[in-house]
Formats: sequence, C-alpha cells, structure tokens
Amino acid sequence: MKGFKEFLLRGNVVELAVAVVIGAAFTNIVNAFVKGVINPLVGALGAKDLDYYRSCLKGPCTVSATGEVTSGVFILWGTVLSAALQFLITAAVVYFCLILPMNRFTAKRKTLAEVQAETELKEVLLLAEIRDALVAQQR
Repeated sequence: MKGFKEFLLRGNVVELAVAVVIGAAFTNIVNAFVKGVINPLVGALGAKDLDYYRSCLKGPCTVSATGEVTSGVFILWGTVLSAALQFLITAAVVYFCLILPMNRFTAKRKTLAEVQAETELKEVLLLAEIRDALVAQQR
C-alpha cells in the first residue's frame, strides 16, 4: 500500500490528472465554439447545423420530422466535418497558446544559459591570465 500511495502522490500522476481535467473542460469550450460560431457560419451557406449535411448512400432515403432516418442509408459527412473542425481548432489553440510560447521560452532560456556559460569561460580565461601575470611577476 505504501508504494501505491507514493505512486499516486508522485508529481507526474497528479499533473496528468490535472491535465485530463483541464483538457476535458477545454474540449467543452471548443465544442461550444464550433456549435455556436462555426456551425452558424457554415449554416449561412446551407443548413443551420453541420449535422444536417449528409448524403444518401442506399436509397430511397427519407427522414422523419424528428430527424430520424426512416429508410435508406445515409453518410453523415457533416458530423465528420464538424469533428474535423473541432480537432483543427483544438490543435491550433494548443499550438499557438501552449507549444509556440513554450518553444520560445525554452529557446530564450537556452540562449541565456549559453551566454552565461560563455561569460564564465571568459572569466576563467581572464583569471588564468591574471594568475600567469602574477606568477611571471614573482619570478
């Protein structure tokens, strides 16, 4: 039990759990954005909702007033398009809001570390020169 407790309380597990919760909340935001903004924009060109975009694969295809398929086989390509849009929006937000700033931060930090290492090297060389000059003076 002690090992299991240590595993659960380890930082990686807790961080992963937080990431899953945040990811789920973020998914809800993206879904709402696609349903509330993207679908109406696409709906301005045709149907009100992407879910209504479909093609009849095996007909005759008929749909009841409630939207249920009563006969035929439909390909629901509007639903796939909606999911693809949600994925693209999620990927874009993750890239531009998380990955890109993190890469810039990492590059800046790496550059700072390189400058610091170069400065330390110059200091060591300068101290070596001073030491050599002092040794030469004592002779």
